[in-house]
Amino acid sequence: MMELIMDNGLWIFLIIAIIALVITIIYKKLKSKTDYDTFRITDLESLNQFLEPYGYSYNPGDDLFYSNIDAWQRQMGYSRLYDESAAPMSMIIDCEPIYFKYDNKDWLIQLWKGQYGMTSGAEIGVYYTEKVYTNTDYFNWTLYECPDDDNLLVMKFSLLKNDKRFMSRNDKHWWLTGFKLGEFSQPWELRGIFSITLKDKSMLNAFLLGLKNAGYSKNEIYVVNRTVKILFDKPKTPQPFTRMDKFDEIAQKKNKLLCDKYNELTREYDNSLDKIIALQDLGPDLLESLVKMGKSIDVFKL
Repeated sequence: MMELIMDNGLWIFLIIAIIALVITIIYKKLKSKTDYDTFRITDLESLNQFLEPYGYSYNPGDDLFYSNIDAWQRQMGYSRLYDESAAPMSMIIDCEPIYFKYDNKDWLIQLWKGQYGMTSGAEIGVYYTEKVYTNTDYFNWTLYECPDDDNLLVMKFSLLKNDKRFMSRNDKHWWLTGFKLGEFSQPWELRGIFSITLKDKSMLNAFLLGLKNAGYSKNEIYVVNRTVKILFDKPKTPQPFTRMDKFDEIAQKKNKLLCDKYNELTREYDNSLDKIIALQDLGPDLLESLVKMGKSIDVFKL
């Protein structure tokens, strides 16, 4: 049994390496558009111009960063390999994949929450495919596509940190996210209500079956019309192989040091825009950490 697990693990990292080669080419093109070593941020417009090639924008109203609907990540789809590469990139996050069948496609709606380098936050992603790979008991090898505009879903989440309201986001999207810069969190400190409005009754029932198969009971799900609300606290599904206690501890120490350094350097400012503008002179090396939130390029490079 252990030999089988090891064989699967070796295959996982081999395929990650192949994906990394392809993504590195994209990375070089993206970085050439907006290089954090030379680009100067002076206001909200220039900050969002700086963030756009990385797939993100900043909302000063709630002081959060979020993913753009036309982000380059939309072309990459989703694979479980991406989650396997997250922890080695200092993204210590809980994952909750929900698989179901609808409209002759295999769908995946996945939830995430935790620490993304120098940011804390959460995500909801929607994906589907008509080509399911041969999976094993240990790993889902399927590569999913991101939905087209006709299959976007209305989604919301309200995230609590240590039972205090931390952030909320809502939009019609394929990848709803929210990230708080300079905030350090352990994944178990974060819990929230994640809400997805399905397209019709058939999709609703299929998704509810997927939740049941993932281990959710009726008292953890609330349904109103076509909208399902899920309490996401401790994950019920198997976490990535790379989520190991000792490794998590080392990565989180690094993440906390980054957050502490960022907050110390920018302590005179009260919002992320002013902090980032100041950071260009106070700690320009930290700007690289800024663009590593969520599904950054580094998720695809191991």
